[in-house]
Amino acid sequence: MVTFIGKYSSKVDDKGRLVFPAPLKSAIPAGGDMRFVIKKSLYSDCLDMYSYSEWERESDKIREGLDFFNPDHDLFWREYMRDCVMVEPDAKLGRIMIPRYLLDAIGVKKDVAFSGINYKIEIWAEEKYQSSQISKEQYVAIAKSLSRKKE
Repeated sequence: MVTFIGKYSSKVDDKGRLVFPAPLKSAIPAGGDMRFVIKKSLYSDCLDMYSYSEWERESDKIREGLDFFNPDHDLFWREYMRDCVMVEPDAKLGRIMIPRYLLDAIGVKKDVAFSGINYKIEIWAEEKYQSSQISKEQYVAIAKSLSRKKE
């Protein structure tokens, strides 16, 4: 399993490409699959970027809980897969092309933040990434609530 760590900045060029940060790229083992799946985040105003192998694992977990003879499950899966794209950094400069409609959906004009979140990378409009940070008090309160034993 690949682990992505750190925050890195990039800029969208005139052709709509972004340079995929070298430290994140280097987390993939040499000779490893450099394909990524990108989709709009379900909970945040960002894009989620998964290594293709991690995407397969996550998708398998979700599909295991679905009954495709249930119309609501079918609708959920269709929406979940809507607007997913596969990208691969080019060999020369490590650029990736994210469709403009996905960048527009999260408010990207020029500056982008790539944030390694362990098993995935989040892609944010730089300003929104900065304003999404919660206070230390909120962080501690969430940590305490998640660490309580469930009865």
